Amino acid sequence: MSEAASRLGWKDWLVLVLVSCVVLLPGISSIPPVDRDEGRYAVATSQMVETGDFIDIRFQEEQRYLQPAGIYWLQSIAVTLTGTADDRAIWAHRIPSFLGILAAVAMTAAIAAGLFGRTAGLGAGLLVATALAVGFEARIAKTDAVLLATITAAHLALMRVYLQPQGHWWRPALFWAALGAGMMIKGPIILLFIGLALAALLVWDRKFSWLSGLKPLWGVPLFLIIALPWYVAIGIVSDGAFYAEAVGDSLMGKVGESQQSHAGPPGYYLGLFSLTFWPGSLFAVFAGWWAWANRARPAVRYLICWVVPAWIAYELIATKLPHYVMPTYPALAVLAVAAIFAPGDSKAPLWLKIAAGLYAAVWLAFSGLVAAVPAAGFHWSEGVVSPMLVVLGAATFLAAAAALALYLTGRRPASLAAGLAGGALAVITVYGVTMPRLETLWLTPRIVAAVDAHAACEPTHLVTSAFREPSLVYRHGPYDTVLAADPADAATRLAADTACSLALIDASEAEPFLAQAEALGLSLQALETIEGQNYSNGDEMRLTLYRAGP
Repeated sequence: MSEAASRLGWKDWLVLVLVSCVVLLPGISSIPPVDRDEGRYAVATSQMVETGDFIDIRFQEEQRYLQPAGIYWLQSIAVTLTGTADDRAIWAHRIPSFLGILAAVAMTAAIAAGLFGRTAGLGAGLLVATALAVGFEARIAKTDAVLLATITAAHLALMRVYLQPQGHWWRPALFWAALGAGMMIKGPIILLFIGLALAALLVWDRKFSWLSGLKPLWGVPLFLIIALPWYVAIGIVSDGAFYAEAVGDSLMGKVGESQQSHAGPPGYYLGLFSLTFWPGSLFAVFAGWWAWANRARPAVRYLICWVVPAWIAYELIATKLPHYVMPTYPALAVLAVAAIFAPGDSKAPLWLKIAAGLYAAVWLAFSGLVAAVPAAGFHWSEGVVSPMLVVLGAATFLAAAAALALYLTGRRPASLAAGLAGGALAVITVYGVTMPRLETLWLTPRIVAAVDAHAACEPTHLVTSAFREPSLVYRHGPYDTVLAADPADAATRLAADTACSLALIDASEAEPFLAQAEALGLSLQALETIEGQNYSNGDEMRLTLYRAGP
């Protein structure tokens, strides 16, 4: 393949960026703050901007020492540049996640184009952009999208060094800078992904000389310059508490036992893969035999080492969430398009063809699920049938069925195009059309609107006990939202400032709240009732907003 044929031209980059934006932007401003992680990140960032303390991380008065400060810094920059600090606009906090996914898409395309040609590059990049799990992470203000970008950057650089040890200085510079940035986003997770791939390559090849291309004599200091200052500062500020919580409890605790009910058996990620990487899961699974048959190629060997060790490690770790293996998706996307566009010996045995046929049926069933969930979920939540969502779901399924039929009949480039069309349609339907309209599930915006409508002061303190979600703390304000310990405590806190406070009480806790209010001599006025479901725990809620007088 000529060098020109392996590069993306400016028109290719324009197409890639425009299509990715069309797929990833819908919903980014219309989906309300998502509980619970996004709300916590947004609150901590808001407090960081307001206080000017960019070392210590807090949620209200509590220390938040689960991850380093990198993502909070990026969100703070986005909030400051957009001038939305006082508006509490969640879309501004999501800008780093969107840009992180866009960067990962671009780097995936660059890797695939350099190895297997321009068309493969576009296909691989768009497989990442249209993956369902990736679409969610692009629209939520937390760490994983930016972590994906740093891990992909480190792999891009390491792969270039592996394939051509004597190269430009930017390769080791990018590698060590990406490691440092990843350490600032989510701690040593990036070292796990890169370290496992590197170890697998060294064991497989039994060659070490190419490692000199990483230029560790100046690369390691670059890594330390990026990551070390904050780690030293937070150790001093927290008196070591950050390391005890972030490393001892959060990181190491996830290995041996599940945390926050996020458990799953080995095989958890494999079982969800058809859905989380849909539609690319079809092409990635079908490329498995091609990858093994062509493992003698150094590039293919690297991609296998990128995926397999990290995947096995995460299957064995006790705490599991669907997006934890997302950093393997760029490599899977490159292998998927390689099997379509690259020549090579990949003749499969009969048993594998039978297995592929069975998987085709499984993937088509998941496609039906992807197509049906938006309309079914909207009907379940809002009690009405949306003809638009039914039509969009039907179109999504038809595109998926066409992709499968075209692949099985040997028209693989056309199959990829159909799959990408279905994936783009699904992501836009789920995140851009359906989720913003699920008003029954989005309690926080309705609560904040009710508080604003009945506010007698600016600011108004909101006392709440049953509904304690971080999204409410973010939208109403971290210093104006009081999380009471129980209904009686809520009444006591309301009594402390009857002129400028309101209380939000669920029907299940009304009796003790009213009893304590009576004991305190409060005269209560029920202002408004908000009904819906707290999707974080599945509880049906009937929340009443109260004002009190002496």
